[in-house]
Amino acid sequence: MAERGASALSLPDDWPAHPNPILALNLMGGFAWDLDSGQMHLDARAHEVFDLRPEEFDGQAESLSQRVPPFEAARLDTMVAQALKDGSENYGAYFRIRCRDGSLRWTHTQGYIGRDQNGRPRKIVGIVRDATQELADSVARREQAAQDEVRRQQTNVVQVTTAALAHARTVQDVIDVVEASQGITHLGAASVVMGLVEAGRIRLVAEGPEGSRVPGTHVTRIDEPYPMSETVRTLAPLFIESPEEFAASYPKLWPGLTALNITSAAYLPLIAQARPIGAMGLLYDDRRGFSDEDRNVLLALGSSIAQSLQRAMFYEQEKDLAQGLQQAMLPRSIPSVSGADIAVRYRAASFGRDIGGDWYDLIPLPGGRVGAVIGDVQGHDTHAAAVMGQLRIVLRAYAAEGHTPATVMARASVFLHELDTDRFATCLYAEVDLSTGVVQLVRAGHIDPLVRHTDRTCRRLTVEGGLPLGLSAEFGRLEYRVEAFELDPGQTLLLCTDGLVEQPGADLDDGMRALMELVRTGPDDVRDLADRLIDEAEERGGEDDVALLLLSRRSHVAQRVGGRVQQHVAPGDPEALTEARHMIRAAVRAWGAGDRADEIELAADELITNALMHTEGAAVVTLRALTGPDRRVRAEVEDSSSALPRRREAGESGVSGRGLMLVDQLADVWGVEARGGGKCVWCEFVTPTAGTAASRG
Repeated sequence: MAERGASALSLPDDWPAHPNPILALNLMGGFAWDLDSGQMHLDARAHEVFDLRPEEFDGQAESLSQRVPPFEAARLDTMVAQALKDGSENYGAYFRIRCRDGSLRWTHTQGYIGRDQNGRPRKIVGIVRDATQELADSVARREQAAQDEVRRQQTNVVQVTTAALAHARTVQDVIDVVEASQGITHLGAASVVMGLVEAGRIRLVAEGPEGSRVPGTHVTRIDEPYPMSETVRTLAPLFIESPEEFAASYPKLWPGLTALNITSAAYLPLIAQARPIGAMGLLYDDRRGFSDEDRNVLLALGSSIAQSLQRAMFYEQEKDLAQGLQQAMLPRSIPSVSGADIAVRYRAASFGRDIGGDWYDLIPLPGGRVGAVIGDVQGHDTHAAAVMGQLRIVLRAYAAEGHTPATVMARASVFLHELDTDRFATCLYAEVDLSTGVVQLVRAGHIDPLVRHTDRTCRRLTVEGGLPLGLSAEFGRLEYRVEAFELDPGQTLLLCTDGLVEQPGADLDDGMRALMELVRTGPDDVRDLADRLIDEAEERGGEDDVALLLLSRRSHVAQRVGGRVQQHVAPGDPEALTEARHMIRAAVRAWGAGDRADEIELAADELITNALMHTEGAAVVTLRALTGPDRRVRAEVEDSSSALPRRREAGESGVSGRGLMLVDQLADVWGVEARGGGKCVWCEFVTPTAGTAASRG
């Protein structure tokens, strides 16, 4: 065995320097291995590396087996044999040795293969060194790299979550992002909960995965001993770093979490404009404690979610306000019309918080006629809604005054032009005589109506139109052509705005053909058909509002008057009211409709009472016996007020608000007609046995 510095252990001149001079200062020795004789020489430092005493090594490589475990020796032998075989000049490897005390220690060896002129390997000269510190540093670096990767992933989740939240418009959109399983997994959390502050309480709105919510915590008070309540009260994040800390700090909540094997948790306040709007909890089952970097990442996540929630809340508040304004501009209810089935629908645009100027209206007219209106004011904002409300009112007024359809449209155009606005409006007005089926149509820049026939075919009514309202007055072209056609019993007239027709990537004609196919294959009942058309519009989405009016004419035979009685009832005249009640009961019995006398008297009494209570003038009650295939008794109450009645829900103990509800329940059909400066509220009762009687009054 050569001593330290022996020539047998000298390294070749071109042997590469150690890549890390600091590591070169660690315990390192040399060896020389004669491949012909099999003798291996170790210097003193090499003995120290292998933890061998000089007498324990006999110069044979096999003697090292007492320090090199078999699985490591086999790996080294394979590597050296391969290097000798493939002509390599050197090799290097990490391996473990078993020290005298039985512990394993990492070691590194590098060998230089000396060959003769024929390329045959003759000797190997090399070094062995203790690699414990080197690999410890490497492991530390890998651990640090792994931690950096985890933080990078967490930061990436915050960035991805923030990007997803940028597209969230509603609170539910935010909840969907929070509950997304991939986000929870990437943050390393086993589950997540989120609650919103509502009237001094916290209501849980999100949980993930499903079923991870602790029973009894759906709604909790802010002063209760829960971590989410504490972070809302203090406006500070709460980091619980061990199960023991969780159990000691929140004994009321901890029993519900034991099945989840929670080891730590982070509760984050959701703060907007310096006030708490909620809190979020992330629960972990594989970690204890939170580094400063972890806390910063989670705080950034909480801040992003809070900002998105605030935006969503503002969006929903503004949208509710806008929709409330538009609903106030639309008719509160559509009156029942004798001889027709009516359905109306309105759908707000799928995107954006602004409202549009789409509207519909149904106007009862004298002589069994009805006016149907559909229109769209330019723009999507509150100004468009305000203009729409004014147009609806003036159209109703002009129609109720008895003007022709063309005059109604022309006067409405002048009215809009004289408003302090730059908006215009498209409109379609149809006046329908339900006794004859004659329909008069006027179109002001609006899309054509459709008609579905009794054989379920559907066609587009081509109506020569004029300029939109406002523009026709601007350019002095107020002439509107009236087109007439006959709506037979069982046929359905459809009026709509272009939001029901327009489709992305398709022109108007394609949209009309698609709508005609939906109408052709749709349900017979106009209410069911209206629902289907709106559902289709919802699925398709779109950036425009939709207004829809369907009118289906029932089978109708003109009726003749078989009897008539009338009574004038002045306000504050109880005797006149009593006389009217007696008159109604006597007339009904005389006409052979005694079976329904109580219903007719009660309904008429409600109409008279409403007129006296809600108007300043007198009421005129008229009772008629109508003969025909379905004989009826019709009660009419006229007053001088143009304000239309509306159904209201009465409270449980309320004594008002039940009048029209009661009339609706008792009568077979009822409605309202404008008459001069006032109105007539009427209701009809089918009386198969009713006869005729001499008129009175």
